[in-house]
Amino acid sequence: MKLENLQANNSFKIRGAINRMFKMTPDEKRRGVITASTGNHAMAVADSADKLDIAAKIVVPLGTPKVKIEKIKKHKVELVLHGELFDQAEQYAIDLAKKEGLVYVSAYNDDLILAGQGTVGLEIIEDIPSVDTITVPTSGGGLLGGIAIAAKSMKPSVEILGVQPETTPAMYESLRAGRIVNAEMKDTIADALSGNIEPGAVTFQIAKEYVKDVLLVREETIAKPIRLLSEKEKQITEGAGAIAIAPIIENKQDFTRKTTVAVISGGNINDELFRSILKSGASASSN
Repeated sequence: MKLENLQANNSFKIRGAINRMFKMTPDEKRRGVITASTGNHAMAVADSADKLDIAAKIVVPLGTPKVKIEKIKKHKVELVLHGELFDQAEQYAIDLAKKEGLVYVSAYNDDLILAGQGTVGLEIIEDIPSVDTITVPTSGGGLLGGIAIAAKSMKPSVEILGVQPETTPAMYESLRAGRIVNAEMKDTIADALSGNIEPGAVTFQIAKEYVKDVLLVREETIAKPIRLLSEKEKQITEGAGAIAIAPIIENKQDFTRKTTVAVISGGNINDELFRSILKSGASASSN
């Protein structure tokens, strides 16, 4: 497991955000930034803005988990709650960027964001050269695309698998359609993976070229690795973080005799939800 839940802000997102903002021009820094996020990218942008003394406006959907809202508020940023869905928050932020002359920092559709996220892939290959497969939580494809390019540049034979909830199948549906399409978004405990893909996003073409497949997993299966990681490894993970283990649970035969690394992308989960997941279902020890 690649434990990005132990990263700064308990998410891999700081890698891309700090890389993008560190390389801003003096004019861009003066103008300030805006972003849209379901929470983890927002925290990373807020943290990076503080470190680099850049003004930042953060747009998140109304249903963003409380734990993420509280962490964002610890930074000197303007927080805006807008829309029921990430897609609505994203479009609102893009419109505000144009209206107010701000620099929009995408959570995934940006080469520098991808390069930052790709360091996860570099570290995996460096630490475990024998790796056969890497499973990656997937939404807009920033982490997936970054890891795919970085890991396969070092080891072309490694297989990259994206993992999405069946309730938010944007990349899955787009790859099967051969173009970016809007998929219906339903509720998921992997809230960080909710949202469609921005038209023209670079991540889609990267996924087409470098990713073997994107797998869908059932909502009830996402809860199992959250319990498993808590009971066996004493790790706190959110749904989007633990989902990379879900296909291994659902289809053990596909991973037999393979060295597989699951990217545990984040650990920001509301206490109430975490406790209810631990109490629900069978004990992880029986799975």
